[in-house]
Amino acid sequence: MKNKFIYSFLLLISISISFGQSKRTLNNDGVDLYKANKYADAEVKFKKSLEKDPQGFEGHFNLGDAYYKQGRYDEAIQAYKNSLSFTDNKLNKSRVYHNVGNSLLKQQKFQESVGAYKNALKANPEDLETKYNLSYALNMMKQNQNKQNQQNKNDKNKDQNKDQQKNQDQQNKQDKKDQKKDQQQQQQQQQKNQISKEEAQRILEAMKNNEKDMQKKIRKVKGKPFSTDKDW
Repeated sequence: MKNKFIYSFLLLISISISFGQSKRTLNNDGVDLYKANKYADAEVKFKKSLEKDPQGFEGHFNLGDAYYKQGRYDEAIQAYKNSLSFTDNKLNKSRVYHNVGNSLLKQQKFQESVGAYKNALKANPEDLETKYNLSYALNMMKQNQNKQNQQNKNDKNKDQNKDQQKNQDQQNKQDKKDQKKDQQQQQQQQQKNQISKEEAQRILEAMKNNEKDMQKKIRKVKGKPFSTDKDW
């Protein structure tokens, strides 16, 4: 009975050691593949390692690195954040936030990356690399804000120019409308002032008759005798 108990105890130790070695082996294999730039293969190893130890900090952290190298930044951030639940070590937390900041920076989420780098420095204030990245992120955030402000200004000017052009087009349209109206009124007035051919003939005949009558009257006046003597 005693021997059986000892055998069972040794078997449990053997299984535990084997399990630990398997977990470490998978993680180490993943690290080797990662160093060989085989990031997709490393991802597979890290995932298998996490299947055996879901609460392993290194497994989650390394998986985040594998995602990062493949440009899968959202997945990398999630893996890094998962690793935070399994460590109380400040240096580990600093590494996590630093890499989260890098992932956000790659996505040009400058303001969020600044926050991540600040969290990294809270855990490890002496990290020079994080300080550099924070400075870079702040500079990029400022440039992006200036660019956005300039874009907003350009958009505003563009809208104002559009409004001015629209007003000018409306004014031109109104001017053409007024001009057309004036032309129509002039045409109508000209039509009123115009006389028919028959009426013009009648006027001409009347003028001729008036002229003949006037000439007759003049001749009569010329032919009438007059006296140069004074009438006393």
